[in-house]
Amino acid sequence: MRAMIWGKAQEPYQTEQAETMGKDFKSLTATHKELREGGCFYHAKLIVLRNLWREKNGLPTIEEEEAEPGFL
Repeated sequence: MRAMIWGKAQEPYQTEQAETMGKDFKSLTATHKELREGGCFYHAKLIVLRNLWREKNGLPTIEEEEAEPGFL
């Protein structure tokens, strides 16, 4: 589960780096320290735990629910 959290935490970091750095970036991968300091790890942890709970209870994940037509 911890690997899932670290992977999920990389997503917003990579998106932000790609948008702000353009093609001048060195690496899109953050260290664990950077992810913790930026709050990405904590946010990803909440998402992963919520999705695991939803799957256990037969509900769609947050991402699946948002992808459904008519959401919002």
